[in-house]
Amino acid sequence: MSADRLTAVDAQSFWLSTKIPNDTFLLFGFAGAPADLDRAIADVRARAAGIRELAVRIDDSSRLHYPQWVHADAADVVVHAGGAWAECLDATVALIDDQLDLSVRAWRLHVFPSVDGIPAVEGPGTVAVLQISHALGGGGRTALTAALMFGRDGALPDVDPLHVNPALLPVLGFRAARAQRQLMADTEAGLVPPPTEPFPVLRTNNRPEGSRGLRTVVRAKEHLRGGTVTVAALTAISEALAGHLDDRPQRLGAELMIAKSGPRRAFNHFGAAGVGLYPELPSADRAARITADIAERRQRAAHPAIWAQTLASAATPAPLSRWGISQFDAEVRAAAVNGNTVVSSVNGGACDYAFGGAPVALLAAFPGLSPMMGLTHCVCGVGDTISVSVHAAESAIGEIDAYVARLEAAL
Repeated sequence: MSADRLTAVDAQSFWLSTKIPNDTFLLFGFAGAPADLDRAIADVRARAAGIRELAVRIDDSSRLHYPQWVHADAADVVVHAGGAWAECLDATVALIDDQLDLSVRAWRLHVFPSVDGIPAVEGPGTVAVLQISHALGGGGRTALTAALMFGRDGALPDVDPLHVNPALLPVLGFRAARAQRQLMADTEAGLVPPPTEPFPVLRTNNRPEGSRGLRTVVRAKEHLRGGTVTVAALTAISEALAGHLDDRPQRLGAELMIAKSGPRRAFNHFGAAGVGLYPELPSADRAARITADIAERRQRAAHPAIWAQTLASAATPAPLSRWGISQFDAEVRAAAVNGNTVVSSVNGGACDYAFGGAPVALLAAFPGLSPMMGLTHCVCGVGDTISVSVHAAESAIGEIDAYVARLEAAL
């Protein structure tokens, strides 16, 4: 990877981080403490050195080309004080303000030894928080990267980077426009679901101000009902959020991160889709409507017009793409939104790795806040343990513990 160009979509994630900080934070709870902490950290460093995606930084010195992944030697591991679980979460909130300098390294590991009260862990445990650049993918991929760093056997899914000659942009742009007209015709004919109607701006879309908090609600997978784990979580989030807001909204929606189909052509291999949350419906009916919405978003995303747009975007010259990102104004307020909260999902796989001999017991992730989104959730699973994480600002949700209590009851 020492001389690989970032794909257009990964470069856009990197450039956008200067406007909206977007480091990914993955929290791993381990049952117990390493017998030798220094040795456990040394083992992590050694394994990370052998994972190509963890031995990189970004060289953005060329103004004419997309940035490059170049080799980086040093793994950055920081040991923090232990304490109670709530104190660990508060410390992680503070870490979010210290974003990575990607010209130096693309990740950092924070270790909290001897933490009491970790959900799904009896007695003191260890918390490790992986802070990693979103240019290397969202939580779905970076959780797998972390598992390898902690000792899982196997390899990451291959990435076949999409690079397109900018000279093809006129042709690809014409084809994308033609495909878009076909998408509109297919939509009018009822062959493709229509796009999601934007949702009204609610308090949760306030600019993040005041105190910020992280929380997790943990359940055994067998105790979740209503379709997939993600749908079960969305059904509960709908109930909790509608009940928590001062004025019960007539329409409530979530911006859901959905993995793209087909071969992975970039580290960021997902799209955002608005889905309804239907708090006015009974739980079973709500789950069914949410399931149908997700299926419709997947069907629309599979239309050839979307791939045509992807090709045209990949052919955009780097200076033009860089200029476009620079024009983004984070201060502008939108009149409508793709969702009133963000929800993403991370499948962490089996509990087949450990930190210094302490087995993994919990995985949580905390999507970042943005100027139009003061409340985010992430549904994570490792083994049979599911966590629903909440990242919220006071301006968006008020008292976070009151909201989380509603979410616990709904789950």
